[in-house]
Amino acid sequence: MTTERSTTPAPHERKVVLYRNGSVYTAADPFATAMLVDGDTVAWVGSEQAASSIADSSMEIIDLRGALVAPGFVDSHVHLTETGIALGSLQLGGVRSARQLLDAVAASDGEGPLLGHGWDESTWEDPALPAAEELERAAGGRPVFLSRADAHSALVSSSLAAAAGLAGLDGYTAGPQVKRAAHTAARQEARRLPDASVRAYQRRALREAAENGYVALAEMAAPHIGGVSDLRLAAAWNTSAGEAMPEAVPEVLPYWGELATSEEQARALLDGLGVSVRGLAGDLNIDGSLGSRTAALRSGYSDAAGERGSLYLSAEQAGAHLAACSLLGIQGGFHVIGDAGLDAALEALELAAAEVGEQRIRAAGHRFEHVEVADADAVQQLARYSVTVSAQPRFDAAWGNDGGMYAQRLGSRSRSMNPFASFYAAGVPICFGSDSPVTPLRPWSSVRACLEHHNHAERISARAAFLGHTRAGWRAAKYYNPMAGQLVPGAPASFAVWDVEELMVQVADGRVQSWSTDPRARTPLLPALDTGADPVCLQTVKDGTELFSSPALRS
Repeated sequence: MTTERSTTPAPHERKVVLYRNGSVYTAADPFATAMLVDGDTVAWVGSEQAASSIADSSMEIIDLRGALVAPGFVDSHVHLTETGIALGSLQLGGVRSARQLLDAVAASDGEGPLLGHGWDESTWEDPALPAAEELERAAGGRPVFLSRADAHSALVSSSLAAAAGLAGLDGYTAGPQVKRAAHTAARQEARRLPDASVRAYQRRALREAAENGYVALAEMAAPHIGGVSDLRLAAAWNTSAGEAMPEAVPEVLPYWGELATSEEQARALLDGLGVSVRGLAGDLNIDGSLGSRTAALRSGYSDAAGERGSLYLSAEQAGAHLAACSLLGIQGGFHVIGDAGLDAALEALELAAAEVGEQRIRAAGHRFEHVEVADADAVQQLARYSVTVSAQPRFDAAWGNDGGMYAQRLGSRSRSMNPFASFYAAGVPICFGSDSPVTPLRPWSSVRACLEHHNHAERISARAAFLGHTRAGWRAAKYYNPMAGQLVPGAPASFAVWDVEELMVQVADGRVQSWSTDPRARTPLLPALDTGADPVCLQTVKDGTELFSSPALRS
C-alpha cells in the first residue's frame, strides 16, 4: 500500500565522501573513527589507519575533528503543518498567568487570525483562563486561536467562535476554552490557509527537523486536523521512483487516521486519498489528552471531580477497524492515552483477533500512539499482539515532575505512567517521537528524558533510547529496507554528524555500568547527556543527500 521513493544519485552526480578523525556509532566496529559513503550507501567503516590507505583525490574528505557520526533520527509522531504554524506564531509556553497571555496577544502585530501555541495553565499559580471577550479586546478584533500545549483544546475569541459556528457543538460552553468537536471546528476555521501557506509551514517544520538531525518523520494526518489536502501536501515532499527530489528534506512517512468499518471501506479510503500512506493509524483518536482532561480514565481526574475524559470510539468500532486493516495487511492503530481508552483498544484487539485470527493481527504490525497510562496486564496484552507503542519521552520530562501536570491530573496514579522499561521487559516494540508541536524537535533531549524518567524503575539506557529514536522508527513504519537506521556497509547513508563534548556509555541501572563501559564489552559510545547542553548538529544526510550543513563542518 506504499510507494517507496528512490534518491539514488544519477551516475554523473554520484559522490564519494570519506569522513575521518571522529567517532562512528556502528555495530560493525565500536571503535570506528571513519566512514566511507558511496552515493546513497555506506560503503565502509573502520579505523583511522585504514582511512589513510583508502583516501584519494577523487573523494571529498571531511575531517570530523572528533565529531560523532550516528544514524539519523526518526520522529515517530509529528504534525508538520501544526509544527510550522507553532514555530511561526505566538509562542505562549513561557506565560504564567491569564494577564501575561492577554499582554502577549495585545503585543502581537499582523492581520488575519491570530494564532498561538503552548499555553499550559497547569504551570500557572492561578489557573483561571481569560474570557473570550478579553481575548477579543486584546487582539483588537482579530479572530484568536491559541492552542494549548497538548493541542487537544484551545482558547478562542468570541469572533472566531461565531465564525466557526461553535454554538451547540460538543465541547463549547460559551467560555474561552474549546474541546472535542468544538475544538476541531475552531481549528479548521482558523486554518483556512491556501496551499502555498501550508507548504511554507511544512517546509519550515522539515528544515527545523533537518537542522536537528532527523532524516525521517512520521506524519500523523487525520480529517480533524488538516484534512486530505494537508496529507497530500505532506506526502508530496517525497518522490516516486525515478523522479528528481524537489527539495532536500527529511523523508515523510505518512499515516491517515480515519475509521474503517470493513475491509472494503478501508480499501476505498486508501484508494480515495490520492497518495500512498503507511497505514490507517496515528491520530485516529480513541480518547483525548490528560492536559485538556479529555483522556478517558477508569476513575476521575484528581483535580476535577466527576470528570473522566472522553471516549471517542467504542471497542466495537475500533475492533472492526483493526480487523479491516489486518485483512488488507496494513497497519491500523489509534491515539490512546488514558487507561479506559487503552481498555477499549485492548478489547478491540480481542474482537479483531476473534474475527480474523491472532496471526493476522500480529502480522499487520499495528501501532498505538502515546499509551501513557498502562498497567502490567495491558503491557502483556500489547506484547501478545505485537502492537508497537509510539511514545513521547519528553511528555514525562515536561509533566512528570513532582507537582507537575501528571500529578495534578492523576495524583498517585502518575507514578506508573509512560512505562518504558516495562514495555521493553515484556517485549513490546517501542519507538519514540515528539508529537511536535506538543514537544520540540530536539532528539537528544528526548533520549535524555528516557534516562531521567521520573520513575526510576521505568528508566532505560541511552542505547535503548537511541535505538528507539532511530532504527525502531523505521521498523515501526514497516519500512522496506531492513538495514535502515544503522551505519554498516550496505546500509542507507542516512546519518547526522554531531559536535559532542564527551562520549560514554549511559545506563539506567548502576549495577551494569562497570561491564558496559569496559572496552571489552565493545559497546558503541553515545554523547554524554548530563553536561547541561545537547550535542550540536553539524550535518544531516539522507540516502547520501545533504539535508543540512553547518558552516563549522567544513571550516
